[in-house]
Amino acid sequence: MIRQDYKEMLNAKSVIREMFTYATEKGKEIGYENVFDYSLGNPSVPTPKEFTDTMIKLLQESDPIKLHGYSPSPGIPSVRAAIAESLNKRFGMNYTANHIFMATGAAGAVAHAVRCVTNTNDKVLTFAPFFPEYMHYINDTGAVLKVVPPNLENFQINFEAFEEMLTCDVQAVLINTPNNPSGAACSSETLKKLADILYKKQEEYGHDIFIISDEPYREIVFDGADAPYVSKFYDNTLSCYSYSKSLSLPGERIGYVAVNPKCTDAEYIVGMCTQISRGTGHNCPPSIIQLAVAECLDLTSDLKVYETNMNLIYNELVRLGFEVVKPSGTFYIFPKALEEDAKVFCEKAKKYNLILVPSDSFGCPGYFRMSYCIETEKVERSLVALREFVKAEYGRE
Repeated sequence: MIRQDYKEMLNAKSVIREMFTYATEKGKEIGYENVFDYSLGNPSVPTPKEFTDTMIKLLQESDPIKLHGYSPSPGIPSVRAAIAESLNKRFGMNYTANHIFMATGAAGAVAHAVRCVTNTNDKVLTFAPFFPEYMHYINDTGAVLKVVPPNLENFQINFEAFEEMLTCDVQAVLINTPNNPSGAACSSETLKKLADILYKKQEEYGHDIFIISDEPYREIVFDGADAPYVSKFYDNTLSCYSYSKSLSLPGERIGYVAVNPKCTDAEYIVGMCTQISRGTGHNCPPSIIQLAVAECLDLTSDLKVYETNMNLIYNELVRLGFEVVKPSGTFYIFPKALEEDAKVFCEKAKKYNLILVPSDSFGCPGYFRMSYCIETEKVERSLVALREFVKAEYGRE
């Protein structure tokens, strides 16, 4: 008999993907340029020319047997050393190559990190609003994800609820900063308070509590935002990163786990990740992508468009009377819907070719997500549709 739990998942598909599929089909009818698709977080700026040039050079000049061969399970040593050096220079850390494990994007990094620090039935806490796929990343390991209710004022941590839920069986805290879907970044004040609580609870409970820090939007931070490096605040931190957003490489699936050198058993964790790979079929990402990324570690795509788009959308939402927290980074904004049921709100928006994602699966009912990684010209045209929508449906203008 086939596995029933995975079969049942077919009836619980990602709402993000469902909205994207709808937008794609609608685009076939009216032209995709006329569909204001805010569903999928797919980077809209090209990868840097330097990355493309590096790929071409590798293909033209490298021994193809070596270039396309298997890399070691933790990743190519020179790549891991280069990443460690870059992180040390940028954030004042003390990583070595032995603290870096190459993974298939941040998703692969989180999946490995969770397996390193939890056992079956251990609890992992995360904070609403949260990326819905965390449910699968965590629960499929045998651990159990629990969601701390949101702080709706600013989407920082709801510390009162967090401390109530931080029981002895919690082994890890999964944070995402800057955050998908809210765009909020954990401030220095927030991270210091989080670290203080966890240090006290480690002592009280007599066991380690790890932070798993999901950081694929680390480089998309807007001017003046306080978005510090999490590992600087708490020793037991595993940083999970992806080049999908910074270098616009989502399809290449490349990232890493960076193990804080000060964390408990730091010398074992990368080795443990390689053993986890044996059971999950991960077996390291492509060699050529690792080598190309290592040449572009301190570069990013031209990310300015995301802040431009955010300001256009934020200002119009505020003018129309939406309740919305201004994002500190990412390419997401998370306003409160104009009625209690966000699914109904987003369904009405379809009539105006606005494709918005309702918030229920993000653990924060009554809101909606807009992923504004689209052309600025299209953002500007979408605001006309947004005005028509809220005037016709809710009498606002």
